[in-house]
Parts: sequence; C-alpha cells; structure tokens
Amino acid sequence: MNNIESLQRATSGQSTVNLGAIYSGFAAMGISDIQPRVNVLTFKAWLAKGRTVQKGQHGVKCITWIPTTKDGENKLMPRTVTVFHINQTKAV
Repeated sequence: MNNIESLQRATSGQSTVNLGAIYSGFAAMGISDIQPRVNVLTFKAWLAKGRTVQKGQHGVKCITWIPTTKDGENKLMPRTVTVFHINQTKAV
C-alpha cells in the first residue's frame, strides 16, 4: 500500500472502535488536542501529507481492518497500526 492510499484510508474511515485507545493513549503523553483523522494519523499517512515522525517518538497502537483477497474471496483482515499526533511530526 502506498502513502497516498494510506492517507485516504486514514482520513475516510468511519469506525469509532479505536477512539478510546487513541484519546487515552495521547492524553497519557500529555497531548490534549486530539482529532483522529485530522491531526492523528499513521506514519505513511503523515508521509503523504509531507511530514515525517520525529526520531524517538512513540505512537498509540490500534487495530484497523485491511481489505484483502484470500482464496478468491474478499475479506477484511485485522492489522495493528501505530498512529502519531502532528506534534510528533515535522515537515519533510
């Protein structure tokens, strides 16, 4: 999956399953301006926006569902991803 596709998936998602983990994870880091899909994105989504995660930063892990084809069937497979707040990134 390329960075543009990652950004599209990250910003167009509808699921609210991970919101609790995202809010509590970043709040524990002292980050209060938390807006998933706006200023909280995956590493690849930040790259697509012209930013990169700063060295040494730790994100919040959450689960996402990736569409895949397995044995001729379209399925959704769970994948653990790490999201980062914009404060943890810098312009490339």
